[in-house]
Amino acid sequence: MQKNRILLSLGLLAALSVGLIWFGLSQEVSPDSNAAPVSQAVPPTPVSQEDTPDPADWRLCLVNPWHPLPEGYQPQLTQVENGHQVDSRCAADLEAMLADCRAAGHTPLLCSSYRTQEKQTQLYNNLVQKQIARGNSRSEAMAKAAKEVAVPGTSEHQLGLAVDIVDTQNQVLNRAQEDTAVQQWLMEHCWEYGFILRYPPDKGEKTGIIYEPWHYRYVGREYAQAIRQSGLCLEEFLQR
Repeated sequence: MQKNRILLSLGLLAALSVGLIWFGLSQEVSPDSNAAPVSQAVPPTPVSQEDTPDPADWRLCLVNPWHPLPEGYQPQLTQVENGHQVDSRCAADLEAMLADCRAAGHTPLLCSSYRTQEKQTQLYNNLVQKQIARGNSRSEAMAKAAKEVAVPGTSEHQLGLAVDIVDTQNQVLNRAQEDTAVQQWLMEHCWEYGFILRYPPDKGEKTGIIYEPWHYRYVGREYAQAIRQSGLCLEEFLQR
């Protein structure tokens, strides 16, 4: 009898031990619905703005009447739509910008892109002749022409980073372009693709070129955002 009682006690102890072990394990593997997660996903780091522009950065290469094209400069070109060519490093962003503009219901037309020295010379000389035909002296004609078509060797188009875009409903390069649906969309969204309106209004003395609401210059997405927020033209931005 005594032996049976001992065996019964041992059995009860064993059962109790197993139950306690099982209870502890179940508590460990069953998460508390109110408990904090072990780890949380780290949010992506926001794109930082370039506080100090680096003039040596290819995206900020300054070409204007006072800063000619670097000697021997020749971009690596990629063909985009309508046979136009641009610097290969901005081609994808340009194509995305044009595609999204069209997806928004607009009709942009790329009408000018990379230009050779010969092409720029031809355009400049043609405008000089038109100015002379209007009664200007040759020196006056050259000065006036330079405000609309850059003197060869000082045109951003020779960088392969500048494009002229018009609305197919209005292909005249004049101030009325700013009122077209295409330009209104581009002016609002171009920075998202790394482009800026290069020759904004009231900046002609800084840029050397009249207001052109059709001329866009690639500077990369970070710089484009910073320039947009600053309200400065490229010359002013680089001189900060």
